[in-house]
Amino acid sequence: MTQRIVIYGATGGIGSALARLLARSGTPLLLVGRDAARLGELARELEAPMVAGDVLDSGLHERVAAAVEGSSAGLVYAVGNLRLTPLARTEAEQMTADFQLHAVGAALAVKALQAALKSGDEAGSVVLCSSIAARSGFSNHVSVSMAKGALEGLTVALAAELAPKVRVNAVAPSLTRTPLAAGLTGNEKLAAGIAALHPLPRLGEAEDVAQAIAFLLSPRSSWISGQVLPVDGGRSNLRTKG
Repeated sequence: MTQRIVIYGATGGIGSALARLLARSGTPLLLVGRDAARLGELARELEAPMVAGDVLDSGLHERVAAAVEGSSAGLVYAVGNLRLTPLARTEAEQMTADFQLHAVGAALAVKALQAALKSGDEAGSVVLCSSIAARSGFSNHVSVSMAKGALEGLTVALAAELAPKVRVNAVAPSLTRTPLAAGLTGNEKLAAGIAALHPLPRLGEAEDVAQAIAFLLSPRSSWISGQVLPVDGGRSNLRTKG
């Protein structure tokens, strides 16, 4: 029985970088995304099966569980958005939608695949995608910070509940050059200013985050669970200037 890594958000910047990275090593994949056309292009490129749909649709998760054929080596939830608004312009509907997308969607994905993740000879691995905004305060990040904070709470809760058969961790990137962040990274002056705030003074690349996720999926991290790994050029906890 082939054990696959399931990647939710496979057509996003980080998800597609991870898919290509794992495909180069011959890792069997199952690609999941909302945009069927873009997902189909990636699936053909990587010769991998796909399931298209909305992460808040329970039917999607049922189809994903059926597609892994009873066993999965890992699950990555690289789904999200980046809507930056101050509190005064952040409506309850936006907060609820962001919470649903980032946290509830992740929980539903793991719920659907927990039996498949537990069924292999080796421990299954789940990696969720958070943000340094969950722990570092940034203006205009009210909704996304709340949602990612919930995701990090979900990470430790699942790590406890699913141990020892399944490991659960998260990555927390700083600003990364992906289509999702194009509104910030597309402005060269703004991007350069943000890059300079990092002790390692550049913006992240999707490959940086993909490499960290690949590590957490692999047996090389077999004694790591319940952790949130910053992939952030040191920004979250280093201060190099007085």
